[in-house]
Amino acid sequence: MLDEGLLVIRLFLGIILAGHGVQKLFGWFGGYGIKGTGQWLESIGVKPGGFFAFLSGAAELIGGLLVAAGLYTTVGAWLIILVMLVAILKVHLKNGFWITANGIEYNLLIIATSVGLLLTGPGSFTLF
Repeated sequence: MLDEGLLVIRLFLGIILAGHGVQKLFGWFGGYGIKGTGQWLESIGVKPGGFFAFLSGAAELIGGLLVAAGLYTTVGAWLIILVMLVAILKVHLKNGFWITANGIEYNLLIIATSVGLLLTGPGSFTLF
């Protein structure tokens, strides 16, 4: 059941991260799109906001889709890890650990899951 377990992990991680990406890029699912996300990024000192909104959204979308598909899983997992590390350093670290205070808990879980996929590989149920 190892391959089935890896498929479940990949699908949930990938689809959730791809969803975050389309929130940033297109404003879907209650997101703010590039303009709104860019304005927020600039308000926390990340400039140019629109450029970094696009980069983070694209990394989440592409990384999420690659992980979900099991296609170039290493690349997808690294894209996700990089976005989460930046989110921790720029937003969440100052708030402590717990998600209830906007801390690093959620981001660390995503990083740990991505590292797990880097260590195990995607399993046999993939699109390649």
